[in-house]
Amino acid sequence: MAGVLLGLTLGLGLFLVWWACWVPEPGRIRATRRAGPVDRLRDEVVQAGFGGLSVRTLLAFCVIAFLLVLAIVQATVGVLPIAVCFAAMAAALPVVVVRRRARKRRARLRDLWPDAVDNITSGVRAGMALPEALAQLGTRGPDELREPFVAFADDYRLTGRFHDSLDRLKERLSDPVGDRLVESLRIAREVGGTDLGHLLRTLSGFLREDARTRAELETRQSWTVNAARLAVAAPWIVLGMLSTNPESVRAYSTGVGVIVLGAGAAVTAVAYWAMVRIGRLPEDERVLR
Repeated sequence: MAGVLLGLTLGLGLFLVWWACWVPEPGRIRATRRAGPVDRLRDEVVQAGFGGLSVRTLLAFCVIAFLLVLAIVQATVGVLPIAVCFAAMAAALPVVVVRRRARKRRARLRDLWPDAVDNITSGVRAGMALPEALAQLGTRGPDELREPFVAFADDYRLTGRFHDSLDRLKERLSDPVGDRLVESLRIAREVGGTDLGHLLRTLSGFLREDARTRAELETRQSWTVNAARLAVAAPWIVLGMLSTNPESVRAYSTGVGVIVLGAGAAVTAVAYWAMVRIGRLPEDERVLR
């Protein structure tokens, strides 16, 4: 009997050791969770300024664009494979527009975040409480950033819960820089200390240097990226021009024509993916979501 109890105790101890090593805390799961495609698309919708647009609605627009263009091209050209190709391009257009707008808005905010951090630093040095220093960005901060901080001020006045208000602020911003700022302020609120001003000044200087370096790199590579996009779009522009002549597009209604279009679409997709991967600068990811 003693041997059985000893064996059970040893097994329980080994299980607890395994549990402590391999089961992370719920907070750590939330902080280190890798974002999936839907999460990234949701962030881009918010970053583009379409806060009221859900991912489901965006995908519905893609389906509607596909069906609409498919019907129009099929009615005008009369060749289903060509209609499917142009309908697929139209289906991707809403997502492309959202991502392009989000990328441009991130570039603008990249230049504004240092000023926002400087405003918070000035408020803290003037003796404001941390929630008040954040809330005053709704009136004194950069115009593009005022709306989320006005909502933060309203949340904090209604609930008085600083951490919950910070969580909702992160959701409204959906920005990697905003995540770093929010988590820095959260830690400063929890542990206290006199290093908050130094931390904010360091963050502001880092953001300015990063924005300046990235702007120089984007200026140098913009002509290369635009040329690559034109090279990818050129064959389909030619196909669109050929579609005005029924005799020219009749060959694409055959089996060989379908194979040619399919191969062209696959090569275009691979070339565009490679161009994006090689030519685009890496973007900050939301690792503190």
